[in-house]
Amino acid sequence: MKGKEWYQADEVAEEYDNKRFSEGGRLIDRREKAAVLSALGPVEGKQILEVACGTGRFTVMLADRGADIVGLDISPAMMAKGRQKAKDADVADHVEFMRGDAARLPFPDDHFDAVFAMRFFHLADTPVTFLRELRRVSKSQVFFDTFRRPSTRVLYNWLLPMGSRLYSNRDVESLLADAELRLENASYDFVLPYGFYRSLPGSIARPFRSIDTAIGATEIGDAIASVSYWDTRVE
Repeated sequence: MKGKEWYQADEVAEEYDNKRFSEGGRLIDRREKAAVLSALGPVEGKQILEVACGTGRFTVMLADRGADIVGLDISPAMMAKGRQKAKDADVADHVEFMRGDAARLPFPDDHFDAVFAMRFFHLADTPVTFLRELRRVSKSQVFFDTFRRPSTRVLYNWLLPMGSRLYSNRDVESLLADAELRLENASYDFVLPYGFYRSLPGSIARPFRSIDTAIGATEIGDAIASVSYWDTRVE
């Protein structure tokens, strides 16, 4: 797993939310949350697993909407922040944070109504292994995102402290076939890579995002988008 040690470092967990989701990064956070909510639909009373939950931004959001959710991650420090968020939001009774390996999920087959993973597959050295595990423990739905090839993400990758795996549509189609998942819906976003927005004040990032969204609404935008969202069903 690329970057495994980096994500587990205490200092990364301490700075993660401030670094990733402040200023222009809030635009990314809002879009990703909207993508998760759109894919999962009403979640009240559902049993949901989030793989690579980090500091719990999606976990707590879904618990607040009535889901019973397990957040799994490799970083104790990140999950500690997630537990505090759940406590502050008064949803701790609906959330369980667990340290675990996504390649060997500690759950029986068909255990959850839905399973999702955000910002995970760009770090996966053996993505089909992880996707098969997500499929194994889900009764119905598996939702995840990937960074695309080709896209502006290729250029941004050169500047990253760790490499990111990029996926063409054909790559993902092959993974879905190997994992016995059926594609329900795919959508694309962010012509400009995430890192561009995080480096900008919100007042400057917003006009760029408006242009990005306008381009993204066209066929050209879909072709050059840097992020894909994959909503799939268990065969």
